[in-house]
Amino acid sequence: MKALCISFFLVVSVQLIAQTNQWNLQKCIEFGQKNNLGLKQSEISTQMNRNTLMQSKASVLPSINGGAQHTYNFGRTIDRYTNTFANSQVLSQNFYLSSNVVIWSGLAQYNSIKANQYQYLSSYENFLQQQNDLALNIATAYINVIFSDEVLQIAKAQFQMTNEQLIRTKQLADAGTLAKSAVYDLNAQLANEDINVISADNNYQLAMLGLTQLLNLDTIQSFTIEKPLVNISENDLKTISVQDIYNIALKNQHSIKAAQYNVMSAKKTLDIAKGKFSPTLSATGSLGTGTSELNKRIDAINIIGLEQTQYVTSAGGYIYQPKAEILTSKTPFANQFNDNVNKSVGFTLSVPIFNGLQTYSGYKNAQLNALSIHYGKELVEQNLYKLIAQAYANARAALNKYKANLLSLEASELSFDFAKQKYNLGAISTFEYNTAKTRVQTAQGNLIQSKYDYVFKLKVLDFYQGKTITF
Repeated sequence: MKALCISFFLVVSVQLIAQTNQWNLQKCIEFGQKNNLGLKQSEISTQMNRNTLMQSKASVLPSINGGAQHTYNFGRTIDRYTNTFANSQVLSQNFYLSSNVVIWSGLAQYNSIKANQYQYLSSYENFLQQQNDLALNIATAYINVIFSDEVLQIAKAQFQMTNEQLIRTKQLADAGTLAKSAVYDLNAQLANEDINVISADNNYQLAMLGLTQLLNLDTIQSFTIEKPLVNISENDLKTISVQDIYNIALKNQHSIKAAQYNVMSAKKTLDIAKGKFSPTLSATGSLGTGTSELNKRIDAINIIGLEQTQYVTSAGGYIYQPKAEILTSKTPFANQFNDNVNKSVGFTLSVPIFNGLQTYSGYKNAQLNALSIHYGKELVEQNLYKLIAQAYANARAALNKYKANLLSLEASELSFDFAKQKYNLGAISTFEYNTAKTRVQTAQGNLIQSKYDYVFKLKVLDFYQGKTITF
């Protein structure tokens, strides 16, 4: 009894674990958007555009640069701090700070900030569009897995049905009701359906592989998806038109927003090119100081005697003067640092007069670029309407195809029921029985295909309306 309880607990635990490991469509989309490498690259590009925007904002602030020089001079040279000749090795040091700020440049800096801002917003909208495109691709792969699994289950059911009919046929053949050839025919049919099961299972595994690759999963082991309950309703197409979907898409599709931001960025780029015709006024300032080994200070003057000069008195006597000894030492670093400070402030005005038509050509090219980007936005809008119209027409055609396949399956199943009764009575051949059975299998496959084709077309319409792709 204890062993039975443990076995029951293990079976229930395994089933619960399997259920918790099932991924629904929303979980697949969230995981794929988090781990897809293409999206990560797009996010990096968006961050780079944001950094460019931040740099353009900071460019309006004054630039400040500092530097230092530590120089050894050899040979005869003029020292810049003592203005004396030096014939030996001299060490000099120089420290400076400089600043520059643009006061007026035809609003080029302001327009550059706005252009980079719109470019950043455009790249962000493109990133969001790629997220939505990935979600639609994942939904496609997800539906393909469900479709492949249902086709596999149909193939297995057909194989099981044929196997059961084979057992019954053997019994009828042994009883003499049917010929032995019917057993051979069903054995051949069973072998073909075994191949169908293998082929369907392979398609299912490939569909699972395609989904896991979109999710950037490294394995498909213990990965199962949740199979939602799919209801088919033709009211989904009756409540909205192509124009309604297009009007909604113009407001929420990120590709449209990205194109609009590109137009706005191009206009600001044109303003930048126009501003280059304007004079540029900038202010500069600098603060510097330095030291030199030749810079000496006098510490003391000592009289050590008298020395004869070249001059004489009126009586012819020599004239003498005191002989002094001057004691010096290197001026301290702090003293030189304060004594040698130099400051400067200046303004620079640059007026464009003629530069080989570069400014004019740049302005005309910016005009053409803005016009081209405007046409590109209109082309994106036209393509969007075309895609929506095609998706709506495809959804309507898929719905009609589903209805037709539903009627075809009902007729095929009814025909097969009669064929099965006749076959058991020996009224028809195995070939006729298998033909009727094949029609049912084909009708089942066609119905499943049209069903999920219609479901996918509806998801595409939801995508253009900005709705969350889910079941």
